Amino acid sequence: MTKELKSTERRNFLKLVGTGSFTAAMVAGASGMLWSSEAVAQTANEERDREKAADHIMTIATAYVLGASRSYPIMQLDLKENIQNATNGKVYVKLAPGGQLGAGGALVQAVQGGTIQAAQHSLANFAPFASAVDLINMPYFCGSNQRFTNLVNSDAWNKDVTPKIEAAGFKPLFYVVIDPRVVAVRKGGNAVITPADLDGVKFRVPGSAMLQQYYRMVGANPTPVAWGETPSAIKQGVADALDPSVGALYVFGFKDILSHVTFTQAVPDSQVFSMNLEWFNGLPQDVQDGIMFAGEITSQQNLAKVPAARAFAMSELVKSGVEFHSLTDDQLAEWKAAGGYQRSEWDQFKTDLAGSMDAFARLEEGANTQSRYYVHDA
Repeated sequence: MTKELKSTERRNFLKLVGTGSFTAAMVAGASGMLWSSEAVAQTANEERDREKAADHIMTIATAYVLGASRSYPIMQLDLKENIQNATNGKVYVKLAPGGQLGAGGALVQAVQGGTIQAAQHSLANFAPFASAVDLINMPYFCGSNQRFTNLVNSDAWNKDVTPKIEAAGFKPLFYVVIDPRVVAVRKGGNAVITPADLDGVKFRVPGSAMLQQYYRMVGANPTPVAWGETPSAIKQGVADALDPSVGALYVFGFKDILSHVTFTQAVPDSQVFSMNLEWFNGLPQDVQDGIMFAGEITSQQNLAKVPAARAFAMSELVKSGVEFHSLTDDQLAEWKAAGGYQRSEWDQFKTDLAGSMDAFARLEEGANTQSRYYVHDA
């Protein structure tokens, strides 16, 4: 890109932001139109007209920049477009990407308190507000993309889990498939193929009690590290390995500090778009229906995008020297035998989170039953 073109794009972006058209600036930037002053003006006018004609303004906040969907398919621009179209323009969506309004638990709180109408966040960050969703962190319960998709679209999830989410003041819009968590080893480390390879490995874990127990069961030394401190912990050897999805490893800048990545398919790195329930219930029925249909459309776009996003992230990591390892069925069976949800160590979690072993069995059946949606697995 020439210096003149960059200067034009920057000037047009700042012009839009300066006139209060931040969402228009984001839309123009993501569409690659900032180079053209004419296209920028058209986008700004279109956004202004849409907002003026709408009966409802819906702010949707995320932790990710708009371009992140190339490797981490959050689909926020698609969701904005789909909501506006599926409600026949009655809802105008203002995007707040890139952590402008916070990230993680802060976004969950903002939705619950009604400060914003909707947000994207991980299910792990959702768990403190609606503990039943933490079931997804039970190893090999729904670690693969397909099992996760089966579960969250099952009758059992809608009957047993969704009411608990709504009791906390949220309305789930749609669940976002990213990819399973992986085992990623720092530069200088050895490939991890079997649980025995984790012996003595300092494994960075989040605050999840389940993930800490799992990595202990498969032989690692769980080392809790705050997410923001994780890159430096990996660089300095405070931790030897970590477990986000491939897309997250790329988005958060780990590509130059890793050596090996193994697809163990134990736990999904999954997200959700949640809405404030009181706000949603206050909308006319046709608008509610339109928003939920938009969630359905965007969910299907997300599922289709997963393999392309993974391929891009993997390609970029390979350029940095990272080696990828897929496991055979026998190797996967070894991981499941060592730490899978069928073991008695997980029984307390099942009853605490699902409510009873019977309720857990219904959810297990949901994960095992092919839903009407297909998604690719690594």
